[in-house]
Amino acid sequence: MVFLVCAGLLAVAFYMEHVMGLEPCPLCWLQRFGFMGAGLVSLLAFLHGPRGFGNRVYGLLLVVAAGAGLVVAGRQLWLQSLPADQVPACGPSVDYMLEVLPWFEVLQTALKGTGDCAEVVWRFLGLSIPGWTAVFFSLLIVLGLFVMLRRYSPRDWLQS
Repeated sequence: MVFLVCAGLLAVAFYMEHVMGLEPCPLCWLQRFGFMGAGLVSLLAFLHGPRGFGNRVYGLLLVVAAGAGLVVAGRQLWLQSLPADQVPACGPSVDYMLEVLPWFEVLQTALKGTGDCAEVVWRFLGLSIPGWTAVFFSLLIVLGLFVMLRRYSPRDWLQS
């Protein structure tokens, strides 16, 4: 189920990019990677079918992936809240940076965010795109914590 939600959110992101014409900023790309990571963890958990300790490991991995995405979404929300005179300058596109810079520098630049990241180009029910991703990452964190902290019977521990 979590895998399908993450896949659906990524499909919406690609729809917004390719059909609606919204160009993703570097922080948007990193949030997509957060959903990819959470989706991959949940798919692996589904295929593996762990019990007991294995469930806790997958729960922790889900919390880590969603937590990283939430941090990036929070950074973008902070950039969007800045007054216009404090917004960082716009930078090159992710495609261009990947062509000319080593991947580590691309990651550093993306994490800083640019003026593109501060622009609010779409809203739904008063929330911008990073606002909605923060909501979904928060829900994934709660789910991961539930999986990690719930009680398992002793037989579940023996079968993991």
